[in-house]
Amino acid sequence: MDATYNDSATTNACKLCAPLGASLVFKGVRGAIPLMHGSQGCATYIRRYLISHFREPVDIASSNFSEETAVFGGGDNLKQAISNVVCQYKPELVGISTTCLSETIGDDVGMILREFKKEQPGSRLPEIIHVSTPSYNGTHMDGFHDAVASILQALATNHGGNNGCINILPGMVSPEDMRHIKEILNDFDTGCRMLPDYSETLDGVPWKTYKKIPDGGIGVDEIKEMGGARATIDMSRVCNEKRSGAQVLKARCNIPFHRMGLPLGVKACDTFFTLLSELTNQPVPEKYVKERGRLLDAYVDAHKYLSGKRAVIYAEEDLVVGLAAFLCEIGVVPVVCASGGNSGHLRELLTQVIPEKLEKEIMVLEEADFQDIEEAALEAKPDLFIGNSKGYSITKKMGIPLIRVGFPIHDRFGGQRVLHLGYRGTQQLFDRIVNTVLEIRQTSSDVGYSYM
Repeated sequence: MDATYNDSATTNACKLCAPLGASLVFKGVRGAIPLMHGSQGCATYIRRYLISHFREPVDIASSNFSEETAVFGGGDNLKQAISNVVCQYKPELVGISTTCLSETIGDDVGMILREFKKEQPGSRLPEIIHVSTPSYNGTHMDGFHDAVASILQALATNHGGNNGCINILPGMVSPEDMRHIKEILNDFDTGCRMLPDYSETLDGVPWKTYKKIPDGGIGVDEIKEMGGARATIDMSRVCNEKRSGAQVLKARCNIPFHRMGLPLGVKACDTFFTLLSELTNQPVPEKYVKERGRLLDAYVDAHKYLSGKRAVIYAEEDLVVGLAAFLCEIGVVPVVCASGGNSGHLRELLTQVIPEKLEKEIMVLEEADFQDIEEAALEAKPDLFIGNSKGYSITKKMGIPLIRVGFPIHDRFGGQRVLHLGYRGTQQLFDRIVNTVLEIRQTSSDVGYSYM
């Protein structure tokens, strides 16, 4: 069933701003610096938000609008900002995202960049890529997908022919997820081009000396090679064609693509591993066959604890769809499926993965804020919440445990190392859910069970 709330204002949004998503993508490119065309406050907010989740230094440059700039335009500010970034950082790529302010006053960033390049004759400039990201036009996921599409539109070519690699567009997943996906493709003995890839840039090792740009990320040369891959696997089912990097690669370089969603849960992981086996003509490596077997064994062992439990899930739309399908596999009913996203596809995709549950037992909230989610949760009477840290105030008020997944995780340590994907990630999430249920039973008991 659908739930509709007619509030005139958003109360604690279940989404983030579009430039944040774009900045995260640019952080997944080697030698790149994100540059925000707008006020300093926007860059500071996003930088602080990313730092508190990833626990890594995050530099985001700004064109630093003032009152005068907001009236007369920010072209000169943007040119100066690019010059400063090039001088200070020596980047391989500058990723420019526009904020609500620069979009509202109508700055023609494309024209400004053409003027800037003409004013630098003979200069060796980095790649400069612009993506339009007004937050009133979408969420952080729209900014994320738009940035991926803009990078591929600017860089991907097929001049080198088929290189045998597989492109992975993972969506907004954790660095640990990215490392695991690359491990899987390596075990299938195939090359991988992942965009973005912030597995090292936002979860790195200690430095002996400060680095202005962290090591890691997919290189500009590797992005160009994505136009010669054997196929693209797009792990977002929600992103529409206009914002799809896979569609850009298909149109520009005739690369076939497969949209399959996040490999979370046995069924979704089976789809992913079967596809890799078909694309590479390789059998599924034995270690993943065993991981699948252990996961199925765990499902059986813990069914008595989870059957009939009720959960509220909230996140980016792709993660909500993946979580809902997984929960139904293990006997948990996702009584509320909520997202701040506004693609219009959430209900349709949930119908595809859990058709037998959707009509009777589940509330679907699109473009939701946390007031909507709280009201739905009070009606649904869940046992668990599964989502990011922003739902903590509701769970504290209701006395319900929160299992933290996705982004942002601000009130716990290690959010960047939460593994969600593959049989291994599913196993870890499954164990966390079971142990949370056991902890509730143990702590709520008058005698406090010591054995279960």
